[in-house]
Amino acid sequence: MGRLDSPPTARYPTVAGPPPDHRRAIALANAQTLRLRRVFLRLRKVTSSASAITLLPLRSISSDGSRVIARNVRGRTTSKGLQEQELSVINSFTQHTIDLTRKALRLAPDFIHPVHDDTPDEPDYLSNADVPAESDIALPNSNDWDDGHLTVTDIDPATGLLTTSTEGNPPLDEGMSIYDLYADRAERMGDEPLYTYKSGDEWVTVTANEFLADVRAVAKGLLHYGLKKGDGVAFMCRTSYEWDLTDAAIMACGGVLATIYDTDSAEQIRNIVNNSDARLLIVQDTAMRDKADGAVEECPSLEHIVCIETGGLDEIKAYGAGVSDAELDERIDSIKKTDLCSIVYTSGSTSAPKGVEMTHEHYCQTALNLPDYMPDLLHNKKNSVLLFLPQAHSFARAINYIVVASDIRIYIATGIKTLIADLQVAKPSIMIVVPRVLEKVYNAASQKAGHGPKGVVFASAVVAAQNYMKEISANGKAGALARARRAAFDPVVYASLREVLGGRAKWIVAGGAPLDPELLAFFRGAGVPVYEGYGLTETTAPCAFNPLGTPFHAGSVGIAFPGFSLRIAEDGEIQVKGRAVFPRYHKNDEATELSFTEDGWYATGDLGRIDNDGFLYITGRKKDLIITAGGKNVSPGPIEEVIQRCEIVSQALVLGDKRPFISALITLDEEALRPWLAAKGLDENMSMEDATQNAAVRAEVQKWVDQANEGVSRAESVRKFILLPEEFSQENGLMTASMKVIRPKVIKRYTTLLNTQMYVARKK
Repeated sequence: MGRLDSPPTARYPTVAGPPPDHRRAIALANAQTLRLRRVFLRLRKVTSSASAITLLPLRSISSDGSRVIARNVRGRTTSKGLQEQELSVINSFTQHTIDLTRKALRLAPDFIHPVHDDTPDEPDYLSNADVPAESDIALPNSNDWDDGHLTVTDIDPATGLLTTSTEGNPPLDEGMSIYDLYADRAERMGDEPLYTYKSGDEWVTVTANEFLADVRAVAKGLLHYGLKKGDGVAFMCRTSYEWDLTDAAIMACGGVLATIYDTDSAEQIRNIVNNSDARLLIVQDTAMRDKADGAVEECPSLEHIVCIETGGLDEIKAYGAGVSDAELDERIDSIKKTDLCSIVYTSGSTSAPKGVEMTHEHYCQTALNLPDYMPDLLHNKKNSVLLFLPQAHSFARAINYIVVASDIRIYIATGIKTLIADLQVAKPSIMIVVPRVLEKVYNAASQKAGHGPKGVVFASAVVAAQNYMKEISANGKAGALARARRAAFDPVVYASLREVLGGRAKWIVAGGAPLDPELLAFFRGAGVPVYEGYGLTETTAPCAFNPLGTPFHAGSVGIAFPGFSLRIAEDGEIQVKGRAVFPRYHKNDEATELSFTEDGWYATGDLGRIDNDGFLYITGRKKDLIITAGGKNVSPGPIEEVIQRCEIVSQALVLGDKRPFISALITLDEEALRPWLAAKGLDENMSMEDATQNAAVRAEVQKWVDQANEGVSRAESVRKFILLPEEFSQENGLMTASMKVIRPKVIKRYTTLLNTQMYVARKK
């Protein structure tokens, strides 16, 4: 079980060297380990061959190999300015060192770092060539990955569709609400830490009892204000202790929380307030308050704006002092699991944002299912989680509830900018990330290594980790040679990477956007436990995941989450059913009707397939399909993914709907571009406009366009591309708050460019 008979091979760079030979495997492994351990010693010895750099220590070579501090035998720096002849010797030595390192580590010359910016439209797309072939596992097939909850995969006799389901917990009691998650935590572990967050320069810990008391105090204040069951409260706040406190208090009152991203515009604030009929708007700080200025006059339902930074929550608590516990408990007891508790607004990457209606049952079902499925991880009090993703998104909010329902402790990061420092404090066992975070970690490591000898060592470590996971995916275990290479790099490269992430990580879940399979293979091979999942706002976040204990399936987003069923429609669309699937879009009957099949399954719009072992693979986005003027259907996701693997590319958007051929708009990653230009001997300070026209830059991008084209037919290939000097971002309105490119807006913004430069009418 869990074996892929035909794993993808093109995704993994190769290591030059002798072909595998089972009779010599152990000998090769031992020799390889010894070779790697001697690399640094050999590098040191080379330095003695150049008289101008006698006794040069390895650390005197800069990380990119471009600068060498020359010292004489006595250790004093040589006279000011090296002569041209001496520079020639230095450059020759540096290149010789790089060549020696590459040869010693058997690194093939075609290595490219497996990292790119966020893929423009949702999940992890695989080209058809990368999706593993069907295994010989017979159907029906059952797996008990957690010793208690079966995952069953079979052909549904009623529909003839391949369907997979994972057992979840029984239905909840009718009176279950989100408040009960916190009350239960206080009853079980009242005096033990629940939240740890930073206030000023100090880390503050709040126990479950203390948090529940805080929640009740704010909830009483909301009752005093006159908040009734079903009343809307719009909320704009970064992930923080105040976010969780305010959310829990609104839930205790039976209010309906409408989420607003802290980056949303004034227009978006007003749209959400109006759509949700919010009576209150609570904002975190004065900057958000200023952005919402005038909303009371422009939004008919809105009565008041509360600002937390200026004491808004304290004021609410003060007014609640006169409300009795009995009055609050009566309100809490009146809440049913089917009551509406939140309207979560989708990020709207391909259309206007829609309000997803969520009930207490949706969040509670998800929260209670996972701890029961993974008790060793989530019921171990020594474990902790670090939260930093925006809780206006369902992914992070659902994780908060899951952790409250478990026994572990929650650390709240102060933000992305302080994430590395926060990791050293929290040392989390669990992290919930978007791919961009992992890409930043990888980029920092690769840039620190540079393009010189250290860079070659790092690159070889990347290849070793990827090939190790490739063999596990193919055979269930790695061979002796792959194990030896991986083990040799562990103390040199991998160990420090794990320490950057706190040193105690057991389960790092990536979601919300695509994670490049090559990057995933590197982290997993390096002993960093990164797992990918899949979900949507409409499914209360996770509907597929890779739990601990399941075998590594390259490119898969995992099995059905407990309590969910997944199936593949005749046209390849992924459809979902479960108690945590939303019922409707708020005030949007048309969108609701279009989102469900006749037999009640939610149609995700994503394309994929399920193998006989129950693992799901995402292959494209149904509504992103491009139909060329010639009638060819093209899924842009796989092509974009390959182009974005180029070291200097940030984003790629493949176009061509109703056009004569496929094209691409490509943005450059300035952070990666500058050192790349310097390494190539080019002007690293050239403007981004000049970089888009630079022949060397275009040639580098063209290599990756060509590679993307190799996996598709000529009709699907990118015939032409334009490099843009500006990235797609929230600031220019081309990216959502959840880091998805808004395809229609990009096309609209660059219409003139497309019509005058990309698609030029032929002269008659």
